[in-house]
Amino acid sequence: MATETHLGKIEISPLAVASLASDAVLGCYGVVGMAPAGSLRDGLVEILQREATHRGVEVRVREHSIVVDLYVVIEYGIRISEVAQNIMEAVTFRLEHVLGMPIAEVNVHVQDLRVSNA
Repeated sequence: MATETHLGKIEISPLAVASLASDAVLGCYGVVGMAPAGSLRDGLVEILQREATHRGVEVRVREHSIVVDLYVVIEYGIRISEVAQNIMEAVTFRLEHVLGMPIAEVNVHVQDLRVSNA
């Protein structure tokens, strides 16, 4: 993604967008982890950590808009559709606010459910 101004060119990498999206997901109630993007190989799930802010997020740029795919693990017993909707709204708001670009899609892929230790 690149924007030209009278002062020069601004480029934002998909990794930076993925970090912003991941940070928005961190604040959503009911999300306990992120799965590797695309599949849940060998049943391994990476619990959300600040160091791994781009895992579980795929970003694509389509003609001046952004498509984000999120691969999440949700707490068992919480309504999945509501958590997914909250994730979509939080990520869309954060990215549009910070980047100033339209977000075409935020797709939430629920890869697993986890029972808390409490």
